[in-house]
Amino acid sequence: MVEFGNCCFGGSSSFHEIWKPSLAMILVQICFAGMNILSKIALDQGMSHFVLVVYRHLIATIVTAPLAYILERKTRPKLTIRIFCEIFISSLVGITLNQNFYYTGLNYTTATFSTALLNLVPAVTFLMAIVFRMESLNIRSLAGQAKIVGTLICVGGAMTMTLYKGIKLQLWSSPFHLNQHNESTHKTEDLTKGSLLVLMSCISFSAWNILQTSITKKYPVQYSSTALMCFLATIQSAIITLIFERDHYEVWVLGWNVQLLAAIYSGVVASAISFCLMTWCIEKMGPVFTTMFWPLVLIIVALLGSILLDEKFYLGSVIGAVQIVIGLYIMLWSKSKEMEKIVKTTSTLSFISNNKESNSAEQKEELMTN
Repeated sequence: MVEFGNCCFGGSSSFHEIWKPSLAMILVQICFAGMNILSKIALDQGMSHFVLVVYRHLIATIVTAPLAYILERKTRPKLTIRIFCEIFISSLVGITLNQNFYYTGLNYTTATFSTALLNLVPAVTFLMAIVFRMESLNIRSLAGQAKIVGTLICVGGAMTMTLYKGIKLQLWSSPFHLNQHNESTHKTEDLTKGSLLVLMSCISFSAWNILQTSITKKYPVQYSSTALMCFLATIQSAIITLIFERDHYEVWVLGWNVQLLAAIYSGVVASAISFCLMTWCIEKMGPVFTTMFWPLVLIIVALLGSILLDEKFYLGSVIGAVQIVIGLYIMLWSKSKEMEKIVKTTSTLSFISNNKESNSAEQKEELMTN
């Protein structure tokens, strides 16, 4: 984290380093937004969400395992039993439970509604980080107050988009109509049940962010870590699927349709690529920074929903989107202020240490001369 601070405040030569974690997380949000749209279409057409989770991580394992072997076979540290157990728990909490909760909740709600609730992830992660003393909260400082205000504004923006519609804004007419549901399998929306399930998904994913902070320090190889997590998630999800779909073996068969596309896209893009990027960002910036970008998913899903599913914009959606951008900016500003303080403190301590060493050397020289 100090390295990032040096990049941020160390001069124009490191200008591009400032934006690398941010751009990586923006790319992750674009990937997840596409996954939300495709997954909703696939689920509405009758695909089992249990099977989707299994295939998603089977494909992700096939993609990441060769990369892990080629790029990290010489630098990969020893995989101890302790690290394996931590990765197993991280996989169970942050992938298997998280995604099964989320896809089940998505089945009972809409893509925009579920995505809106995911904006609780930064707030939940922030609270968990404080509990585990991974983040400090000085409510007397401007940066600490900005963290709280920014989180509340982000969540408030998500709730505004969900609860307040307002007038319809006809910006354009989309020629696409991809949301043709299969009426025989489409479930009636149950916002209460769906909300609780998505909330459980948020808690699980926040716990994953916390766990990954410890894992990346002990096992700093994102490709190998991602491949192992996806492999374990495949086994865990397959066991869950066999339990819940034991009388419906036909759900394992996928045709050449959007269900197969959703599985491939989710595995390659939303899991393999996104998890590698998130693991790298967590190693560089910590868990709270990565979750700050989650509000962007809602904006992207709203745009994709309008273009691909012919969804309409409402005044509440625009107001909520503006709130989210403002809240995100405030949280990033507070993080940059904290990093600036850390860098200044580190520089001061280094300066004092160097002066002490210099004075000590001079004293030794004088003694030797005398």
